[in-house]
Amino acid sequence: MRLKTFLWFDSQAEEAVERYTKVFPASRVLHRQRGADGRVTTVTFEVAGQRMVAYNGGLRRDFTPAISLYVECDTQQDIDTAWAGLVAGGKEGPGGSLTDRYGVTWQIVPRTLHTILADAEPDVAERILSALHLMNKISIQGLIDAGARASVGRALDRPGPERRWQTQ
Repeated sequence: MRLKTFLWFDSQAEEAVERYTKVFPASRVLHRQRGADGRVTTVTFEVAGQRMVAYNGGLRRDFTPAISLYVECDTQQDIDTAWAGLVAGGKEGPGGSLTDRYGVTWQIVPRTLHTILADAEPDVAERILSALHLMNKISIQGLIDAGARASVGRALDRPGPERRWQTQ
């Protein structure tokens, strides 16, 4: 058994696949199925090692943001590259989400997000998530800065020898 993502397009499957395989490294078209008229009906492809199928189904089926393709990026440059390649002709959304020109929603997030949040105190994690939700394209440094501001704020709120002399 194998799980694949299936994307139903009106007629832009091949165009979308060409874009996706250019944006992501280690991506390729595996097979193009053509109908009797010679037009492409189905494209099987890999995006960053994930096998997918794009289908020209004709009958307009709209994608919904309730399901999205989730991309974990190693660096800010990876985020910037994926974002630029996918958002062109589409629209930005909050918290690292975007909808491409074909209506597919993508989440472009740093792989380090999980680590940053897992290692953070609850109030720091809340500050980081608040900052994330105010961003469109995610800035790794912006998340780190939000966490640092929360940590500094918490340290200033704690009574300690250096804090006591300021309040006397």
